[in-house]
Parts: sequence; structure tokens; C-alpha cells
Amino acid sequence: MISLGLWTLLSKEVRRFLRVPGQTLASPLVTTTLYFVVFGWSIGHQLPPVDGVPYARFIVPGLVVMGVVQNAYLNSASSLFVMKLQGTIVDLLISPLAYWEILAGFVVAAVVRGLLVGGITFLVAGLFTGFEVAHPLLSLAMVVAVAVVFAAMGVASAIWASSFEQVNFFPTFFLLPLTFLGGVFYSARALPPALVPFTRANPVFYMVDAVRFAMLGISDAPPSVGAALVVGLATAALGGTYLLLRSGWRLRG
Repeated sequence: MISLGLWTLLSKEVRRFLRVPGQTLASPLVTTTLYFVVFGWSIGHQLPPVDGVPYARFIVPGLVVMGVVQNAYLNSASSLFVMKLQGTIVDLLISPLAYWEILAGFVVAAVVRGLLVGGITFLVAGLFTGFEVAHPLLSLAMVVAVAVVFAAMGVASAIWASSFEQVNFFPTFFLLPLTFLGGVFYSARALPPALVPFTRANPVFYMVDAVRFAMLGISDAPPSVGAALVVGLATAALGGTYLLLRSGWRLRG
């Protein structure tokens, strides 16, 4: 049963990003739609199928993951950092809410935003490639787990950061390169042998691969490895961020 305090925080966080739908939903939708139209629809017609799947359809899971990852991270990071900058985070920390409830409020709201962007991306791509999904429940579970990882990391990043530049440091210098090099637009089997170890050392690759198996039924790595890694990362991200939040580091005083 959700407590009144957690429900209030969650409702406030969801209303916060719904008040600016042009920035939080329409903007990422335009970006990912352009990726799909340029890489999938236009260039994809000139590329061979991957494991029997048309290229335009092959990149859809990766685009969904990319939208979910970026928006889940940005939602929790920006919200908590603004509260920290305004000093209102102290009011939240001394409220009757438990630390896990504070973390849950930020993470669940970020997951909701990530799922909305991912769902809209899937609907737009589905108009061109169809809406068939190999394993619907597994797809939803994997996307939610991926969103939890980056929502928790957004909270941790906001706790650490002391400026907006530092909030944007992780998505610019780590998240974006890892996403683009994580198999969103290609199969690892199409890479030169020298580059395969770099891709397989990238955790985002396994996230994309696990969602691709759930949606299309094809994968580069064993699906169980990708699923286990995603669940493990989600657990570790939630646990580490909870301890960081409870410590009060860079939040109190």
C-alpha cells in the first residue's frame, strides 16, 4: 500500500514533467522520430535484413531504449538538483517520508516519463514497421528495469553535482557515447573483430540486446545474460543511491 506521503511526492513529480509536455515528451519524440526516419526508413531500405528482420524494424528496440534511458535519467536528475539548488530538498529530508519513499518517488516518476517516451517512440515506429512484439510482458519488464537503472543514476548524479554543468556531464560524456556504441543501430556480429570486445564491454549493449530479444526474438548475446545484467544493475543502482541519499552527502548543510 502506497503511503499518502509517497503518493503526494509521486504525483507532484509526474505533474511537474506533464506541465511542460513540449520539453519532456514532444522534444524527445521529434528527436527519436528523426533518427528512425533517417537511419531506419531512408537508409534502411538500402541495407540487408538482420537475422531476417528488416533494418528499419531492427533499430526500433534500440531507439526505444535510447529514449527511455535519456528521459528517465534527465527527469530524476533535473528535479532533485533543482530542489537541491533551491534548498527545498532539506524540507523533504526532514519530512516524515522514509528515505526509500523519497527515492521511490523520484525513480517511479522518472520511469513513468521514460515509458511514455519509449511508448510513443514505439507507436511512431510501428506505423512504418508494424506493431508485432515477440514477448510483450518480457519487453515491458526489460524496459522498466532499464528505466529504473538510469532513474536511480539520475538521483545519484544530482546528489553529487554542484552545478548544471555537472548534471549534464554524465549524459554528455558517458551516456550518449555508450548508447550510440551499444548496438542501437547495428548488430555486434557486423562489427570488425577488433571492435567486438569494446561493444561487449558496454553495459548498454546488453540492455539494448535484451530489449531487442524481447521485442523481436533475436539477439547477439544470450538473452539470459542481458536480462540478468539489467536486473543486477537496477538492484545495484537502487541500493547504492539509497545509501547515498540516506548519508545526506552534499544534501544537508
